[in-house]
Amino acid sequence: MQIRNFSIIAHIDHGKSTLADRLLQATNAVSEREMRAQLLDSMDIERERGITIKASAVTVLHRHRGSDFMLNFIDTPGHVDFNYEVSRALKACEGAILVVDATQGVQAQTVVNAYLAINENLELIPVINKVDLPSARPEEVAMEVEQVLGLKAEDCLLVSAKTGRGVPELLEAICDRLPAPRLAVVPQTRALIFDAQYDDYRGVVTYCRVFDGAANPQIGELGRVASGATGSLKVGDKIRMIGTGRTFQVTDIGKMNPKPVRVPAVGPGETCYLVAAIRSLADVRIGDTVTLDIDPAAEALPGYKPPVQMVFCDFYPATSAESKGADFEKLREAIEKLSLNDSSFTFIPVHSEALGFGLRCGFLGLLHMEIIQERLEREFQTEVVQTAPTVTYKVKLHDGTSIDVNNPAEMPRGGTYEQVLEPICKVEVICPNESIGEVMKLCSERRAEFKTQQVIGETRQMVSFEIPLAEIIYDFYDKLKAMTSGYGTMDYEVVDFRPNDLVKVDILINGEPVEALSLICHRQNAEFRGRLLLRKLQKQIDRHQFEIPLQAAIGGKIVARETIKAFRKDVTAKCYGGDVSRKRKLLEKQKEGKKKMKAIGRVEIPQEAFMAVLDQGE
Repeated sequence: MQIRNFSIIAHIDHGKSTLADRLLQATNAVSEREMRAQLLDSMDIERERGITIKASAVTVLHRHRGSDFMLNFIDTPGHVDFNYEVSRALKACEGAILVVDATQGVQAQTVVNAYLAINENLELIPVINKVDLPSARPEEVAMEVEQVLGLKAEDCLLVSAKTGRGVPELLEAICDRLPAPRLAVVPQTRALIFDAQYDDYRGVVTYCRVFDGAANPQIGELGRVASGATGSLKVGDKIRMIGTGRTFQVTDIGKMNPKPVRVPAVGPGETCYLVAAIRSLADVRIGDTVTLDIDPAAEALPGYKPPVQMVFCDFYPATSAESKGADFEKLREAIEKLSLNDSSFTFIPVHSEALGFGLRCGFLGLLHMEIIQERLEREFQTEVVQTAPTVTYKVKLHDGTSIDVNNPAEMPRGGTYEQVLEPICKVEVICPNESIGEVMKLCSERRAEFKTQQVIGETRQMVSFEIPLAEIIYDFYDKLKAMTSGYGTMDYEVVDFRPNDLVKVDILINGEPVEALSLICHRQNAEFRGRLLLRKLQKQIDRHQFEIPLQAAIGGKIVARETIKAFRKDVTAKCYGGDVSRKRKLLEKQKEGKKKMKAIGRVEIPQEAFMAVLDQGE
């Protein structure tokens, strides 16, 4: 049996998941009764948002020109924040299907994903999808593919994933044009872990691509080995994780079809899931190599480059004071399990005087952060309080060394460092011609530096800028979509760290600094950002029996102030006539009490106040 391993890659909303549905139906992997839209998007959050978050690996069988083919394909996400999922999937493949919307054409993430596949030396099959729509322009989009990506326009396949048109031709191209897996280069078994998840009953379930080892015998139906259970990996084998050095006994091997199907053994070129009673999350690393303990490989397979987190924020358990310790442990356990399924975010313990114990997490982007928070709440029933997202800054000290600052609380005091360097992104925006002026204005407001401008087709252009990452992580994408009527797309990557006039803005409530509310921004925007935040806090913090000053400060200089007025009891209500000195005495007594209360009183800050810094709008 011949094997083909490939990924389906595209820009968001170009029809990857629908095309995966048609491939499952065309190969009879699912019946009409079992079929539903976006079958591989198993999480509710994926179906609600209409986007793919987790890559899904599936194995199907197909007969082509008298030969049997095992097709192992991975449906990948399309949003820029989940680019690491795409890169991991491509590492386990020899080819890729590049899906391009016939109505929208080549988009920013189309270009990025295509170059990811090209850098892995994968064979690309360009597919023009949604050709059944009245506004489709397949010939023009095929020319865009040739102009921007260098793939021949005549090699593009015209497909409608909704109706199934062109899917048989696509299956033929997969069998004919994609290369077979490379031959084993060492006799010892080596399998790359490209994904994993935690199961409460079976422990850690790892997803592997076998590269080296003994050849698997001829396979007939999926899950039935014709000449006995032999191969690189089989049930009962004692395996070793080369990275961690731990050994385990394989209790179950199978393939997703798309439901799990057990198989006795797998060989080179195949993908599978592996269960080996792994209970500790620390024993499995994404990118590690699995080998046999009886005859271990001397060298591990090339793993993955560690992802570079772009956005950082703190997660704290949203609980009462009495149960904070137990809830923090529940939050940490939930994040540990989730990090196994999504290895692209990091976390370390932190402590805040206002919020107690929590975890500082690093994410690839703002959407990635939102998805992780929502998955924590849905899958693990863990309510969290999230602080404002920040980016990583490099602070150069006087002795020539530099430190990374992921949170404003870590910022050294003024005068103890030479300069602050901020991350600079290369941003590529594709937009209609009529929106180019507004896009230029938006970027210039965000301290952008114009780089290049390229015409794509007759109606669109691609513009490149270099923009500080802190200027685009909040609402840049939303404003881009609004001003381009939804047709604008963007992709970004961090290219450099450059010095700038950046300052830390401290927020003082009743004279006490609250580190969880502090922020780092450009000096020229500090007063505006500080005053905007204070006005929001003024609405969020309840009035107390004493007056509460809210201040924004840079070092020892106050740059903005707002005041929350105190509740005031009418102490003169019981005075009916008499000398005015009686009223004055009562008012003076009240004034002294307010002064004493302000000195010793404690301001209760609601959790909603910590979310006020998330919204950068008016």
